Amino acid sequence: MRSILVLRCLGAIALGLGGWGLGALINDHDPPLEGLFWVVLLPICGAIIGFGLVPYPPKVVWRGVSRIPGQVLFGALAGLTLALVCSAVLALPLSLLPGSWGEIAVAITFAVLAYFCIGIMVLRGRDILRGLGTLSPVGGQTSSRSDRVILDTNSIIDGRIADIIQTGFIHGTLVIPKFVLDELHYVADSPDPLRRTRGRRGLDILTKLQRETDFPVQISDMDFEGVREVDAKLVELAKVMHCPIITNDVNLNRVASLQGVRVLNINELAHAIKPVVLPNE
Repeated sequence: MRSILVLRCLGAIALGLGGWGLGALINDHDPPLEGLFWVVLLPICGAIIGFGLVPYPPKVVWRGVSRIPGQVLFGALAGLTLALVCSAVLALPLSLLPGSWGEIAVAITFAVLAYFCIGIMVLRGRDILRGLGTLSPVGGQTSSRSDRVILDTNSIIDGRIADIIQTGFIHGTLVIPKFVLDELHYVADSPDPLRRTRGRRGLDILTKLQRETDFPVQISDMDFEGVREVDAKLVELAKVMHCPIITNDVNLNRVASLQGVRVLNINELAHAIKPVVLPNE
């Protein structure tokens, strides 16, 4: 409560000063009596608005920011920074335009650059950074290979993934989405004994992956509010992170493949390493 009161007071002071500045600006152009009216009215209105409404926009902004994936937020900030730098470079020649056209040109330039820079960095920022930082020493070609793999719920419950990782066939960081963990907890608390056993087995496999393997395990908080199904969220996460999904779910395999997401199917691996028996052996 005390922090909210302090925030309200700061908002009242800030908007009150803003109203006083605006009133003083009007007072310079209007007759004295009318200008004095605005000098008194605008600070009072600003203080009332600041005291009453300022605590709410930060809450809304914080909730919105907490739902934005970290990669998207970083791309937006990087694009905005790039737009500010480019606008600062162009501001000097544009300000030489006659009259108020210089200020208008600077504002329009910043708006256009911010729009394009933020859009490019959000959509293709990872590819740009990969192209700048992971150039191959031979031929200058970029490496498109990801060092992360996403595990789905079925592959964790299956358990074979822990043995496969220990053999060295899979390398990189194991990404466990938070919504997959939530699904495992839900299954582990199920009243159905079979589902409860499967869920607890999945949690035990995760513990084994963290303690008994040398591969880093990353818990991803990235979520997609408009998507309800876990499989659809996995596909969207794989698109954002540009990494494959490890699963043994045939339906997820098909859906992800149709959307251009690479899938590492444990069942296909098991079928591929079956011993081959030649005739008469």
